[in-house]
Amino acid sequence: MAKWFSIAAVREWYLRRRFSFAGLKSTTTDFSDGTIMHCWVPRHRSDSKPNLLLIHGFGANAMWQFTDFVGPVARHFNLYVPDLLFFGGSTTTRPERSDSFQAQCIAVLMEGHGVRRMHVAGLSYGGFVGYCLAAQFKERVERVVLCCAGVSVEEKDVKEGLMHVESVEELVSVLLPQTPAKARDLLKYSFYKPITKVPNFLLKDFVKYLYSEQFQEREELLHALFKNRKFVDLPKITQPTLCIWGEYDLIFPMELADRLKRHLGDNVQIVTIKNAGHALNAEKPKEVYKHIKSFLLGPLPPTMTKNPNNAVNGDKVE
Repeated sequence: MAKWFSIAAVREWYLRRRFSFAGLKSTTTDFSDGTIMHCWVPRHRSDSKPNLLLIHGFGANAMWQFTDFVGPVARHFNLYVPDLLFFGGSTTTRPERSDSFQAQCIAVLMEGHGVRRMHVAGLSYGGFVGYCLAAQFKERVERVVLCCAGVSVEEKDVKEGLMHVESVEELVSVLLPQTPAKARDLLKYSFYKPITKVPNFLLKDFVKYLYSEQFQEREELLHALFKNRKFVDLPKITQPTLCIWGEYDLIFPMELADRLKRHLGDNVQIVTIKNAGHALNAEKPKEVYKHIKSFLLGPLPPTMTKNPNNAVNGDKVE
């Protein structure tokens, strides 16, 4: 199917319009080292608003994952929504594939846009990148929101069945579907109540449009994420952190949220979304937005304010 007849292409045109109507504009930054990053940024930045970086997960580009968020969020924040490397308009010729490298590239990108202080919210894989950003650039990240982001996962968890797959290769086949059958598996794994009556021709169109390009690079990202990953190596971030989790998440189960809570202690707050799976952004967007807004704009819980390392809404960190 040619892209100009693609239903997925038509929807992407619609999503682009939604982002534009939310007051965002499309920008591309060339790092001059083989790396190019695309990012949606405020058309008019306001000094009275805090900055918020939204980082998407695996799947399509940022527009497909945050379309239900950008309108409400942009009313309260200077909103920045990048495409991670090998998604959308972002790519690199450099060999690095780690979430840490993704975070470093985002740090350079945000500095290029004049953003020195920000809140960070990451969805799934984007939460891994956001966590790395908070760990590596402590003075630049104020508060952190992790949505179904199993940063506490270990490589052995995959083999031991915690994630309902038997190997990283099987996870790749689910998160990067190449056939309509695998696209149905992705819906099954991602949603608490997945849509089942989707015609094959439509799934085939979406697979071709969203998952056929840069497949090898994205596969390498997933393998790099899990290779030799051990919980004992996970750094402790000091920023106030909110974890939002789907009650029935099959990709990163709730056990990983509890594990992270034990790691970060009172510095993390966990919210469970009832009757939701991994795709919180699609199943419960209003509820997720409510929690994000409350956490980022409201007062911190008393247990978090006791930590002298916690910055609050633009406070300067020495």
